[in-house]
Amino acid sequence: MSDYKKAAVEFLQMVVAGDIEKAYEKHADMGGKHHNSFCPAGFEGLKKGMIENDAQFPNKKFTVKHVLGDGDLVSVHSHLVLKPGELELSTNHILRFEGERIVEIWDCAQQIPKDSPNKDGMF
Repeated sequence: MSDYKKAAVEFLQMVVAGDIEKAYEKHADMGGKHHNSFCPAGFEGLKKGMIENDAQFPNKKFTVKHVLGDGDLVSVHSHLVLKPGELELSTNHILRFEGERIVEIWDCAQQIPKDSPNKDGMF
C-alpha cells in the first residue's frame, strides 16, 4: 500500500476512534479545504464537525472496504456504522495530498437501507 493510502486510512481511522486532534496534527495541512456541505469552509470547520459527530456517535464503527490511489489522490470506500441497525452508511472519502499532508477532502455518504431490493448489497 502506498504511503498516501496508508496516511489516508490512518487519518480516517484516527478520526473515527476520536483521536481527531492527533489525526489533524499528524496528517493535515490546516490551510487545506474540504467540500462537505454541512460544515463551514476550511479544515477548522471540518474538524469541529468531526468533533461534534464523535460526541453524538462515540461508539461508531468504521470498516475500510477499498482503497484506491491515483497520484496525489486517495479514495477510501468504507462502511460506517453510527448506530447499529439504525444508521449505517456507505462512504467514500477522497483525500488530496501535497507532500506528506492532506490538503483537500471530499466525502460522500449513502445511507444503507434496511430492506434494499438489491441483494448484491452496498459492498
